[in-house]
Amino acid sequence: MSLFQLILVAVIQGITEFLPISSSGHLILLPGLTGMEDQGQVIDVAVHVGTLFAVVLYFWADVKVALIGTGRMLTGRLDTPGARLALQLVVATIPVIVAGFILHETGLSDAMRSVKTIAWTTLVFGVVLYVADQWGATDKGAGDWTVGRALIVGLLQAVALIPGTSRSGITMTGGRMLGFNRHEAARFAMLMSIPTIMASGLLLGMDVVKDADVSMAKDAAIAAVFAFISALLALWGMMKMLEKISFTPYVIYRLVLGAFLLVYVYVFHAA
Repeated sequence: MSLFQLILVAVIQGITEFLPISSSGHLILLPGLTGMEDQGQVIDVAVHVGTLFAVVLYFWADVKVALIGTGRMLTGRLDTPGARLALQLVVATIPVIVAGFILHETGLSDAMRSVKTIAWTTLVFGVVLYVADQWGATDKGAGDWTVGRALIVGLLQAVALIPGTSRSGITMTGGRMLGFNRHEAARFAMLMSIPTIMASGLLLGMDVVKDADVSMAKDAAIAAVFAFISALLALWGMMKMLEKISFTPYVIYRLVLGAFLLVYVYVFHAA
């Protein structure tokens, strides 16, 4: 893989991982529309590691609270905000781990990696995000999360295993549907991404360790660094933007991209 493609993949992953526009969809589209070689699982793991460090760094205050509360949570003591947050994140992560393992073992995850699938999910879930954002209440904040609400958003997160759905997009949609303000819906969605990315990286990592070599390790390190930088900048920009405006710019992007892909699939590609 050329250095240009390596950096391109890392930057696309970093920017799209936390924006509600689907990172997996964009990474599948890159070789599908350009003819570039697939980046492979080693680079997939590397860029996930890069984005993981970015979200942990950006939300370190919340992460530290959850880590401190984990010990109390494990002993059944939910008497602190950190312990409750830790339990909510665990509950929210279980559905996607179970669904991801099933899809991985059955090979269904590969069967869904098509431009047609991405086109429809990009459009449909873009519209769903718009509806939830425009008509959802905004009366709930950080203190209003419960285990039940976390589970609902966690179940929605599992749907994001369908390429093009967007993990961050569907979880933010869930938060808005439950009445959380935009900033809080995004914050919890980003915190949910930490155990999810860790689980995904571990699952993929077990498949690639045996194939790794020095050259791959060098490429992986480069990809991780660029994914980290781009993800950190994308996170900062999105969280600042959501303090002032809605999710509409992302919805518009999804609708334009989805329409373009439908034309590509049903007109040009079918010809």
